[in-house]
Amino acid sequence: MSIYEILDLSYNNLSGPIPLSVFRHSANLRLSKNLLSGSISNLCTISERLPVQALVLSNNQLDGELPGCWMNMHDLTVLDLANNKLSGKIPPSLSTLRFLSILHLGNNNFTGELGSCLKNCKRLKKLDVGGNKLTGKIPAWIGTHLRGLAVLNLRFNSFHGSIPLTICYLTVVHVLDLSRNNISGKIPRCLNNFTSLAQNDGSPILDRNIWLEGQQIEDDDNTLVQWKGQESEYKRLKNMKGTDLSSNKLVGTIPQAFSDLKGLLFINLSRNHLTGNIISNIGQLDTLEWLDLSRNQLSGEIPSGLANLHFLSFLDLAYNNLTGKIPLSTQLQSFNSSMYIGNNQLYEDPLAECPHDPSVGNHGKVNIVEEDDRCPFLKKLMAGVVATGVVLLSN
Repeated sequence: MSIYEILDLSYNNLSGPIPLSVFRHSANLRLSKNLLSGSISNLCTISERLPVQALVLSNNQLDGELPGCWMNMHDLTVLDLANNKLSGKIPPSLSTLRFLSILHLGNNNFTGELGSCLKNCKRLKKLDVGGNKLTGKIPAWIGTHLRGLAVLNLRFNSFHGSIPLTICYLTVVHVLDLSRNNISGKIPRCLNNFTSLAQNDGSPILDRNIWLEGQQIEDDDNTLVQWKGQESEYKRLKNMKGTDLSSNKLVGTIPQAFSDLKGLLFINLSRNHLTGNIISNIGQLDTLEWLDLSRNQLSGEIPSGLANLHFLSFLDLAYNNLTGKIPLSTQLQSFNSSMYIGNNQLYEDPLAECPHDPSVGNHGKVNIVEEDDRCPFLKKLMAGVVATGVVLLSN
C-alpha cells in the first residue's frame, strides 16, 4: 500500500460521501472542489486509528453538523471546511486541537456564538468563520489568547456590540475583516499596536508552507477578502495587509492611529456612521492601493496628502459631507466622478468646477450655472441678489 506525504484529489468530480479509504494513504488529505455530499460524522470512525494532520474538504456539498470527535485528531494542524452547507454550533471538542494552525469554516450555516473552546487553540494563525450566522459579541479572548493570528475573518455574520480593545493585542495580524455585521461603538484608538501592519516590508501573511513534524505541506487556504469590489482569495494576494470594518454601525472619528500603519494596502470603513475629518496625515500611507470611506458622515476638506498616494487604484469618498476642492493630482482626477458624488460642497475635477470659487476670485464676474448643487454658497449669494437687488464682490 502506497503512502503519500500529500494526497491531493482536488478539482475532480468525486461525488457521494467522503471516501474513507483515502485516509489509509496519507495524513495530509485534500479533497476540495469536488461534489462530495452528506455528513462528515463518518470521520469519527477512522480518526482513532489513523493520524490526520491536514484535512481540506472545502468547496463541496457537505451538510449536517460537525461531529464531536475532534479529540481523536490531536495531530490536526489544518482544518478547512469552507464553502459547504454545514450547520449547527461549533463543537467544544475543537478545543483539543492544540496544534491547529489554520481553521476555515467560512461560508456555511453555523449558528450560535463563537465558543470559548477556540481560545485553547493558541497556535492559530488563520481563523476564518466569515459568511455564517454566528451571533453574540466579538470575544475578548481572541486578542488575549490567539496572539499569533495573522488573519482574522469574522465578516458577514451577526456579531454585535463594540470591538473589544483586546483586539489590539493581535500585533502580527495582517488582515482584520469584521465587515458586514452589527458592530457598534468606536474604532479602537490602539490600532498602531498592529506592528505587522506598521511595517512596509512586503512580508507575506504567512509562509506558503507549514511544517508538520518534519513534513512540508502547502497552505492552500481559500479565505476571502473584499478587494476592490470583488471577493478574492488570500492565496492570490500573498502580501495582503489591510482592515475591513465596512457595513457596520460604527460611530466617532477615524483614529489617527491609522496613519502609523504604513504597510496597509487597503482600508474599508464604508457604510458606517463615522464623523469628523479624514485623517490629515493619510498621505503617509504610501503603499495604500484601496481606500473606501463612502457612505459615512465625514466632513471637512479632502487632505492634500491624499494626492501623494501614487499606488492608489481605488478610491471611494461618495455620500459624505466633504467640502472644498478635490486636491489636484494625476491620481485623484483619474477616478470616476461617482467616487465623489453625494458631497454637495465638493468641487473641481473630476466633478464640475464650481461656478465661483471665493478663495481664488473671479475678477468681479459671476457665471451663473443653473441647478448646480456643487456650490451651495452660490445659491445663497444669488438668493441675496433676488432679495436685495445688490451683490458686492470683493477682490
